[in-house]
Amino acid sequence: MSYTETTTTSWFTRIKNALIGILVGIVLILVSIYFLFWNEGRAIQTYRSLVEGAGLVVSVDSARTDPANDGKLIHITGPVKAEGTVSDDQFAVEADGALAIVRNVEMYQWVEKSESKTEKNLGGSEETTTTYSYSKEWRSSPVDSADFKVPDGHENPSFAVDAKRIVVDSATVGAFVLDGSQVANLGDDKQIRLTEEDVSRIGSEIATDRPVKFNQGDIYLGSSASSPQIGDMKIGFERTDLAEASFVGAQKGDRIEAYTSTNGREILLSAAGKKDAPAMFAQAQQENTIITWLIRAGGLLGLFIGFKLMTMILPVLGDVVPFIGSIVSFGTGILALVFTLVVGPLVIAIGWFAYRPALAIGIIASSLLLAAAFIYLRRKAAAAATTQPALGRTG
Repeated sequence: MSYTETTTTSWFTRIKNALIGILVGIVLILVSIYFLFWNEGRAIQTYRSLVEGAGLVVSVDSARTDPANDGKLIHITGPVKAEGTVSDDQFAVEADGALAIVRNVEMYQWVEKSESKTEKNLGGSEETTTTYSYSKEWRSSPVDSADFKVPDGHENPSFAVDAKRIVVDSATVGAFVLDGSQVANLGDDKQIRLTEEDVSRIGSEIATDRPVKFNQGDIYLGSSASSPQIGDMKIGFERTDLAEASFVGAQKGDRIEAYTSTNGREILLSAAGKKDAPAMFAQAQQENTIITWLIRAGGLLGLFIGFKLMTMILPVLGDVVPFIGSIVSFGTGILALVFTLVVGPLVIAIGWFAYRPALAIGIIASSLLLAAAFIYLRRKAAAAATTQPALGRTG
């Protein structure tokens, strides 16, 4: 089931869009430069904070709290226990001892997908052919069919039940108290298998005219789980459990909270199971490195798109003859890549100079020394090669 639409964009409209693209490109370049520079400071300050914390942290027995450690950065490992019983009050589903209850909801819905193909015409205009196709899929979030190109015959009903996650207010790790969400985020989810009585009771609370059925420990709203219809729903419950956890943070009475290092960065590390302090700090440093490179990659991509937008007017002008426009487009792509590879590393280097000038100068000096040594050895080898024949003739 599909629908095809063909649109034509005139050359003058494309020029206008390209001029707007120049402004968007300038903004995107400036934003990318800002985040590349900011990211170097964030990475370095986080690194310093973690190094400081690794040197200060004290591993303590989680079975009891020691007032002498109040305000200090401590590391604990211990058994996890939820404080209170978590429950989904709307449907009276409880999970004794769990850290959270997750209500999972899916609906069988229409989903729109589109594919476009653009061809350039002599004179600079473009003709775009877009094919919209429609399929039925299980989705955990609503798909707004009102935004479809062809909404008629592809209407999605509203969700009769929303997904939800309910977390305990607090949990203990040994004798220490932590925010429930901090601990629950480390846990594993496991199905809560409902009974037929549960399904009947919950079904009476749902505003639906569809049959409510028991389906492998979950709830099915619809006539047949093996032959779903648009609007059918699956509802299931899971509990989040965790036997043991490790934390690094500031002791505040019997609570573990974020520790503020001397540069203002906060330290609050967590891990499921038993992990010693060095391993947790090493993991945090690794995560900091990954985040740094992800932001760098995003910044460089933003620069490339920005430079590409700034030069987009050139291939549009060349598209009066499509073949020429394609050549110019390839050239502007190479140009945008060159600008990105020059500006991006330069901004990163400036960030290093701003936040770690001594190390940046040291790296540059080392690079210059290595380059000088390489040139010296090459010249020495060349000189030896030129004198060798002369020595042969003398002999």
